[in-house]
Amino acid sequence: MAANNSGDPIQQQEEPGEGGGGGGPGVKHKAEGATSSAAQPSGTTMLPRSSSRPQLDLSGAAIHGTLEDRNPTILLPNQSDDISHLALDIGGSLIKLVYFSRHAEHSTEDKRKVSTKRRLGLFNGGRRSYPILGGRLHFVKFETGKLNECLDFISSKQLHRGGVDSPSWRSGAQPDDIVIKATGGGAYKYADLFKERLGVSLEKEDEMDCLVAGANFLLKAIRHEAFTHMDGQKEYVQIDQNDLFPFLLVNVGSGVSIIKVDGHGKFQRVSGTNVGGGTYWGLGRLMTQCKSFDELLELSQRGDNSTIDMLVGDIYGGLDYSKIGLSASTIASSFGKTISDNKELSDYRPEDISLSLLRMISYNIGQISYLNALRYGLKRIFFGGFFIRGHAYTMDTISFAVNFWSKGEAQAMFLRHEGFLGALGAFMSYEKHGLDDLRIHHLVERFPMGAPYLVQISWMEKFVQKGTQITAPVPMGAPATTGMGGFERPTSKGEILRSDASAALNVGVLHLVPTLDVFPLLEDPKTYEPNTIELDQDEFKYWFKILSDHSPDLVDKAVASEGGTDDAKRRGDAFAHAFSAHLARLMEEPAAYGKFGLANLLELREECLREFQFVDAYISIKQRENEASLAVLPDLLMELDSMNEIDDFDGFKKRMLTDKKDQPYKRALLFVDNSGADVVLGMLPLARELLRHGTEVVLVANSLPALNDVTANELPEIVAEASKHCGILRKAAEAGGLIVDAMAGIQDDLKDEPASVPLMVVENGCGSPCIDFRQVSSELAAAAKDADLLILEGMGRSLHTNLNARFKCDTLKLAMVKNQRLAEKLFNGNIYDCICKFEPVS
Repeated sequence: MAANNSGDPIQQQEEPGEGGGGGGPGVKHKAEGATSSAAQPSGTTMLPRSSSRPQLDLSGAAIHGTLEDRNPTILLPNQSDDISHLALDIGGSLIKLVYFSRHAEHSTEDKRKVSTKRRLGLFNGGRRSYPILGGRLHFVKFETGKLNECLDFISSKQLHRGGVDSPSWRSGAQPDDIVIKATGGGAYKYADLFKERLGVSLEKEDEMDCLVAGANFLLKAIRHEAFTHMDGQKEYVQIDQNDLFPFLLVNVGSGVSIIKVDGHGKFQRVSGTNVGGGTYWGLGRLMTQCKSFDELLELSQRGDNSTIDMLVGDIYGGLDYSKIGLSASTIASSFGKTISDNKELSDYRPEDISLSLLRMISYNIGQISYLNALRYGLKRIFFGGFFIRGHAYTMDTISFAVNFWSKGEAQAMFLRHEGFLGALGAFMSYEKHGLDDLRIHHLVERFPMGAPYLVQISWMEKFVQKGTQITAPVPMGAPATTGMGGFERPTSKGEILRSDASAALNVGVLHLVPTLDVFPLLEDPKTYEPNTIELDQDEFKYWFKILSDHSPDLVDKAVASEGGTDDAKRRGDAFAHAFSAHLARLMEEPAAYGKFGLANLLELREECLREFQFVDAYISIKQRENEASLAVLPDLLMELDSMNEIDDFDGFKKRMLTDKKDQPYKRALLFVDNSGADVVLGMLPLARELLRHGTEVVLVANSLPALNDVTANELPEIVAEASKHCGILRKAAEAGGLIVDAMAGIQDDLKDEPASVPLMVVENGCGSPCIDFRQVSSELAAAAKDADLLILEGMGRSLHTNLNARFKCDTLKLAMVKNQRLAEKLFNGNIYDCICKFEPVS
């Protein structure tokens, strides 16, 4: 395996290569969930329709494209282009928006991809689905008192008309009768204003329906959505998808609603209280003169409630009341000390008032919630709503109350998207999105043996704009939200500034990726953890220094990759500011973005580069190294062919070389790493040896660029060039569709026997130096079904991630350790040591 350090930064640091009403009787309710369409024996397949607008008009729908196209264009001749991608939850205190932005159109698949997918069984000729709309879900909030700012925001992005990228916006057309889904009391109160200002009608969705639908979606779809928070420590909880129900959902908005959830669309509002976020904000505003909810929360962080609250110690002379388990610091009466104090309101610190209010309301909510959980025998309580908004002391107080009254038997859990449950539920009520039960309903073109079917989809949370404070102007084709509540000036074009003033919100943009699957060869997906090293505070500090030190060099390469233009320099500066802000945020709170490991850090960096429109920062370096490696490949192959033996990898050698008792591997998946010598002089010769002994080989590479890693789009050209020097590679590449046309003028090497097995290339579905096998491309998942050998090569894929992962087939892990700290921690070794770890299937 050749050493190639030119693009790897993870090496020795010297060589940085709301809502909810008040109390009242519980009301039983069962929401009407969307149902999938039944297959009709003939004619056009239709989705169920309701009285809601907008709807997809599927009449006359036809597929435009060939049978081999994976995502053929669907023509809907009777459908308007203008379908809203916006939903709102308008509460008494806050307005929450969820909106969808589309991905760019995918390019037509080339012959190589079509050939590979046909061989992998992705084209069966029996049925074909409509394409899935991929894109992003954004989350934005405004104070209800600042409704005009919210309306300006919607107008600036034309969200009510499908967005600034919609055909009608570009053409200047003005469609009539636009309908937007909305929930919360404001959907009624402000309907006339939305009609007057934006020309849209608000279609009201039931508030409880939306809250439950939003919570179920998040708990099912988003990894590390739920967490506990005790004594300042945040711990993420992985929810068993088969053991989610029943649970108690406590939505703390202006008031509090307590809902027992038994399943999708099955719930009962069992209790509530009128003492909630509105109470805190209302009383706080009267007593402190704060101008915003956030300002009131910030005050509480500097408060001392003992100056206002009467504590147990105040009653018992500073002593605990241990007989009934009360400590001296336990609050006996909120605001109790003010009875005997000869003071006016102005004599008390606003900070102390805010904290006393916060503790009083939080304890009350926690106790009422536990009593309802006890009533129904529930152990799991989820809290959401913008009263909480990620505020550590609020969560600690609620958790303390639940833990105290339940004697540790019940658990308070919180949701990272806590304030957007209602808005998410309203968004999913659009029939066109088909997000009910987390599945996308495919319309199916009929064939004799065809049948309708459902496909599971994947969501990934990204934080590329989280915590950024960018001062350099960033050119953008169309304005984009931070996704975190930052408000942008109403504009539709030109150079604008991006910023995020809501750093404590801890909500990322959700990316809809319909083509990701769980890797079928994982031994146990439920216990799989990709990150090898747990990032404690000390590890965070070390790796943050490595990444920070490498950042200037990375910026230089990124700018150079686009010709060093002034535009590229501005975006490079903006990237540096954004990524530094991410690192600073994570240093302050390592769990801010969920359970974060080194692989997530590396992926965050690559996402930041892409967010600032750097497509491939190492493109010129990769091209240069590939050319240099291909030039010496013939000599290397000649030297390898002259060897009598191959290095002995114990059982691997026996299996690969094939004695009479064993069969060769049927299909090997080779996960390649760096461009240049790594792939050309390392992995291709290994692939050649496997091909020589009758094993199909699938080269697995990144879908998107990441540093100097080779991509799946780049591999076919590299293989074609290498095939000029090797008959085995050429025959296998032709069989696998990598070389579509026969190569004229290339003479077969008489010593090489024609390969009877194919060499193929598939993309892994990611754009990071590491890989998380819980989310891989459907191409890779299909290729893995017949694979019996897995080879992971490179530090990112076999050291930073997956060193401890176990698979259902023989696995070979290869890597050069390019970081001294990592070498010592994992193997008590040294920098540039190599590992060859063969793990036979058990």
